[in-house]
Amino acid sequence: MLTRRQAVAAVGLSALGLRASPAAAKPTLGEDGLYQMDWYLESFLDLPEDLAGATAKGKRFAILWGLKGCPACKRMHEVHLLDPRIEAYIRDNFEILHLNHIGARTVTDFDGRKLGEKAFGESYAVRFTPTIQFFPENTTGLASLGGQAREVARMPGLLEPTAFLAMFRYVREKGYETTPFPEWLKKQV
Repeated sequence: MLTRRQAVAAVGLSALGLRASPAAAKPTLGEDGLYQMDWYLESFLDLPEDLAGATAKGKRFAILWGLKGCPACKRMHEVHLLDPRIEAYIRDNFEILHLNHIGARTVTDFDGRKLGEKAFGESYAVRFTPTIQFFPENTTGLASLGGQAREVARMPGLLEPTAFLAMFRYVREKGYETTPFPEWLKKQV
């Protein structure tokens, strides 16, 4: 319940077109058993379109793979993504498409192939969850490459929160153009 002072402040801020800092979004459990954040990309699962849309917004495109009952997925959503610093950085700099490791929704790949989520993940050698695939800023040349060769980086499994955020910074700052992630991370410390 808002106090009178908080209500007056909120009305004043909204009248000025300002808003207070948003509270971290809370994960919700979807019907498919996957945790969702309200800022995850709503998509027709057309990857060239999703990547172009992210780039047009000045963001990077990534695919997060989840699985019902995955304890690391739960921890990522309840610990990592509830850290306001991590959540804000990812939300502000990335479009995250959340796919189901055993799902059946049809995904259109960068070469135009249409595959179910499970087969699509297999074609990229996604073996466990959570896995996060990071892609380049545009689709130039992606159709001629296969699977993992299309990625600029991959987070296979759940890193501790500091390294987790660092991986997103690594991609955003294009560290992959000059240095493998472990070396880049050492230089950040």
